[in-house]
Amino acid sequence: MSFGPTGPEIVPPVDDEPRINDRIRAREVRLVAADGEQIGIKPLPEALSIARAADLDLVEVAAQANPPVCRIMDYGKYKYEAAQRAKESRRKSSHASLKEMKYRPKISIGDFNTKTRKVEHFLGQGSKVKITIMFRGREMAHPELGMQILDRVAESVDHVGKVDQRAKLDGRNMTMVLSPDKRAQAAAAKKAKSTAQEAAAQEAKADAPQDAAAEVTEVPSGAVAPVDAAATPEPTN
Repeated sequence: MSFGPTGPEIVPPVDDEPRINDRIRAREVRLVAADGEQIGIKPLPEALSIARAADLDLVEVAAQANPPVCRIMDYGKYKYEAAQRAKESRRKSSHASLKEMKYRPKISIGDFNTKTRKVEHFLGQGSKVKITIMFRGREMAHPELGMQILDRVAESVDHVGKVDQRAKLDGRNMTMVLSPDKRAQAAAAKKAKSTAQEAAAQEAKADAPQDAAAEVTEVPSGAVAPVDAAATPEPTN
């Protein structure tokens, strides 16, 4: 409720849904058929009749236009499909946004490298990664071992990601969250491109033929250069 010049006024509830059928207030509308065909400007009663004849709804899709744009459609089916698409989008977003990789404090070098490559892959795809260190038994007395693993992981992938949430103890686990770092990824890609170009230039230089001038024998100063007898012309009488 709000107060106007003449007293309290009732404010209608905000409704994000479009107006349909008899809730549409315009006198005339720009009508679009169910297949997308532009029918043109029609009086509202005629537009409603066309929609009802097709056993469909008249939905105001652009209320701010002049006249408003209305489309003929099955509004119930449209709402259901929109809700399904939103649900699927949320499900994919939830699965893609956060991955998890688990380590042990006494993990072998091979396993560490394999898991860390997967972390690097996830970050490169744009996903956040939760790193979990799992402690067992007396390992809980040495949390510094978990910190060492987390530091190694963060350092190994700093060209694609950065620490989003610092390490913390969670029961028998120690966790840290990494997120993609676009700037670091761009810098790493630029450096890799530059390195590849330099390597290609070096290879091309190595394969190029030697300069013929380098093969000419230098003659010491004051010395007489050898004369090719075959090239000396014979004297004439």
